[in-house]
Amino acid sequence: MCGIVGYLGKRNSKEILLNGLQELEYRGYDSAGVAILESKNNEISNLSVYKAVGKLENLRSKMDKCDINNFNIGIGHTRWATHGTPSEANAHPHSAQNSYVVHNGIIENYQELKRELEAKKVVFYSQTDTEIIVKLFEFYLKKLTPFKAFQQTLKRLEGSYAILLITQEKPDSIFFAKYGSPLIIGSQNEEHFFSSSDSPLIGYVKEVTHLEDHSYGYVENSSIFLFDQAGSIKPSMSALASSKLSAQKNGFRYFMEKEIYEQSDIIGDTLLGRIKNEKIYFEELEDGNLLNGINEIKFCACGTSYHSALMASYLFERIGKIRTSVEIGSEFRYKEPLLNKDTLFIVVSQSGETADTLESLKMAKKAGLKTLTICNVDNSSMVRLSDYSLLTRAGIEKGVASTKAFATQATLLWMLSLYIAQIKKSKESAFIANEVSKLRHLSSAMKVTDSLHEKIRRLSKRYLHGHGFFYIGRDIFYPLALEGALKLKEISYMHAEGYPSGEMKHGPIALADPELFTIALMPKNILYDKTKSNIEELSARDSTICAISPYQFELADDFIQTKERDHPMLEFFEMMVITQLLAMEISIRLKNDVDMPRNLAKSVTVE
Repeated sequence: MCGIVGYLGKRNSKEILLNGLQELEYRGYDSAGVAILESKNNEISNLSVYKAVGKLENLRSKMDKCDINNFNIGIGHTRWATHGTPSEANAHPHSAQNSYVVHNGIIENYQELKRELEAKKVVFYSQTDTEIIVKLFEFYLKKLTPFKAFQQTLKRLEGSYAILLITQEKPDSIFFAKYGSPLIIGSQNEEHFFSSSDSPLIGYVKEVTHLEDHSYGYVENSSIFLFDQAGSIKPSMSALASSKLSAQKNGFRYFMEKEIYEQSDIIGDTLLGRIKNEKIYFEELEDGNLLNGINEIKFCACGTSYHSALMASYLFERIGKIRTSVEIGSEFRYKEPLLNKDTLFIVVSQSGETADTLESLKMAKKAGLKTLTICNVDNSSMVRLSDYSLLTRAGIEKGVASTKAFATQATLLWMLSLYIAQIKKSKESAFIANEVSKLRHLSSAMKVTDSLHEKIRRLSKRYLHGHGFFYIGRDIFYPLALEGALKLKEISYMHAEGYPSGEMKHGPIALADPELFTIALMPKNILYDKTKSNIEELSARDSTICAISPYQFELADDFIQTKERDHPMLEFFEMMVITQLLAMEISIRLKNDVDMPRNLAKSVTVE
């Protein structure tokens, strides 16, 4: 969820860039930086580059003495670490001798390009994929004009990118390119503004150009020179929203709705740099010591994070072939647990500050256990305390009811189960390669279509009354049932419970009647016939059934059809999105504020 801003004009670029980056803080970041070329009559009079790790205030303080008065050009960036740890060396902008670049996305062939340039004595200073862009540009700049060098650079890049590049060789221009990552241009009165989101541009321009994939070009003075694969094209303008909050929502009614939709894109950040040669690779675990002396894994988490950990426990035993248990943080602290040093203690938390989970982590550390944190916030208490940490890279989640935090946790834990299988050699390489191929298709499983959302919106009006909900599923779909029920409880204030399907006959079925709504998770790939049998028992007691499945279920009162997929995890994530949308639409019909449900806080820092 990195952010990009850029400016060419006669105003104070320092404030424009810093204010623009501040508007992008909601996306999440761990470092920030700007590069400014101040020029007079197309000659460089001053070059300023500033970088800082941590909050934007750190960058602002570094720039206190930076005074910008003349015509100038600047680019800025907030970085969420993907290649290389958070540091000033890895922060953007990245530089070569006379040029600077900021970049969102991933350059998949950067290692190949880096080896090629290193063979030509080009020196690199960061661990990032981004640095290859500016170094490649200056390599071509030795023989080509700046624009031709930029074109040639783009031809060599594989992956996704939104790029802004400035160079002292053409100090009156900003070069730009877009493929797979958003980039927007706003131009007015011989000024040009760039951003990866609408909100930094509000108040400066009224119309913008949302660049399409494969588009690139440069701006100078009052002109935009825009190209695609066929040649020169005319910019297509659209009106810019007038509200910054609305712009951050990208036209969605609520942040929760926006975050449900963006899961299919943000999951790419979770995967970035972690899939190589059909295997899982975690740079953070490259010392190879994670499982040394480990015979058991114990998860500890609360709420939504507990559900992702519970799902992972199935995968860790099934794929990683390692004994795994899951503890609720608020209970674990007081049960006088028996902790053995051959146990890897994994905590899962969106914020990294969840009080009960943090205290449980301290207990594990005191007992001498090896520890790992799965978290969305770098430099959080849990990350700092643990021996190892893996960031989910979900970006800031403004909706109190977690959606993309759960999706990224579940994805990362799936990857970690495969990583463990690689280390333990519990699965053949062909199995790992197949799982990796499914991870690559994960984005499509979480895509929200207009027809799906409209169906759920219309269906939701049936479920506004009654005495409660059962969400039921088996295997990994049991934790998903728990999470679906929690989402509904959090934002609709209606009673909902998640159960393993096979547990219905052990008591809960006594509640079955037409005013009990059963949300049935019926995947094709895991225990379909068993689950179907359990739901038939509920139907026989007149429970109202909403079946979520690729197969029609004749006893269902409502049916939400999923795609017939060939892997249970792809079904898991598709059904996850459906349960999130259903909870949201029911809550909207009840006129609740789904972003700020009553009695709840985003980060639970007390017992």
